[in-house]
Amino acid sequence: QSFGAFLAHGITFDLVGDGNDYVGKGLSGGRIIVRPPENSRIVAENSIIVGNTVLYGAITGECYFRGVAGERFAVRNSGAIAVVEGVGDHGCEYMTGGIVVVLGETGRNFAAGMSGGVAYVLDESGDFAKRCNMAMVELEPVPEEDDMLEKLHHHG
Repeated sequence: QSFGAFLAHGITFDLVGDGNDYVGKGLSGGRIIVRPPENSRIVAENSIIVGNTVLYGAITGECYFRGVAGERFAVRNSGAIAVVEGVGDHGCEYMTGGIVVVLGETGRNFAAGMSGGVAYVLDESGDFAKRCNMAMVELEPVPEEDDMLEKLHHHG
């Protein structure tokens, strides 16, 4: 558990396999990559690659997950950038900063208590609004040019 917790700037962890709960807890500038082995038969975008409460309280840094995360992804994230194939329930809960890109499905109650940062969710099925907690967030399409997405081009 807690793989890459409090990882500092200038350090990259590249895990070929899967991570448990609390990956990137308190991330402090480092970079975490978690991906399945190249010869794996699993379909990464449909398979759990990291557990629950990933990026809890992350401050800054980058994470790239080639697979789906469990519940409470990026809870209390205040500045980290993350890309993931999908998340379970309560994703981006209480998030105050940072950028999260979800390239697949989310669970229910996404963005509950989210007061800052930006989450980009690929909504291929068109029903994300039903799973998003709209109490503190608004949904809008991504403009052709987006400054927050541009930041992603300068990382990784």
